[in-house]
Amino acid sequence: MLQVELDTGPDWQDGIDWRKRSEDAAHAALSLSSYGALTNKNFAVEISIKLSDNAEVQSLNVAYRGKNKPTNVLSFPQIPADLLPSLSNSDDGEILLGDIILAHAVCSKEAVEKSIAMADHASHLMVHGVLHLLGYDHQTDAEAEIMESLETRALHTIGIANPYAEQPSQ
Repeated sequence: MLQVELDTGPDWQDGIDWRKRSEDAAHAALSLSSYGALTNKNFAVEISIKLSDNAEVQSLNVAYRGKNKPTNVLSFPQIPADLLPSLSNSDDGEILLGDIILAHAVCSKEAVEKSIAMADHASHLMVHGVLHLLGYDHQTDAEAEIMESLETRALHTIGIANPYAEQPSQ
């Protein structure tokens, strides 16, 4: 079973059902990954998602990545990817895969630049973040191709268009 703990900051109080969006994105990403079987285990797999602001994300980006600027999404895995296949029940019946945090202003700006709905862009970033929690990365072309394919497939299952498709000229 997958549990998503959601913390929605004041910038994200816009009438969008972020709870549903976060749960759909997390379920889609996990189920299509090579770790989809985790949802059938006898323990709860938990992902924490925080919808925050640029200042908090910038602070974390400096502290953990040495980059003094906000970014759209950060992921903080709690379990090394090589241990994911061997996960078994924990003392309290829950295993935290990790934390994801999104910066509202960066996400909003990117959505406008891409001419897509903010909710769809944020859902994409949540899928992206979950895949990072599972050990996927995009440092090489091969890794990026795998990750983008998983993202595209996951987004398709929740009714969101391919974010990597060529956009028609206007």
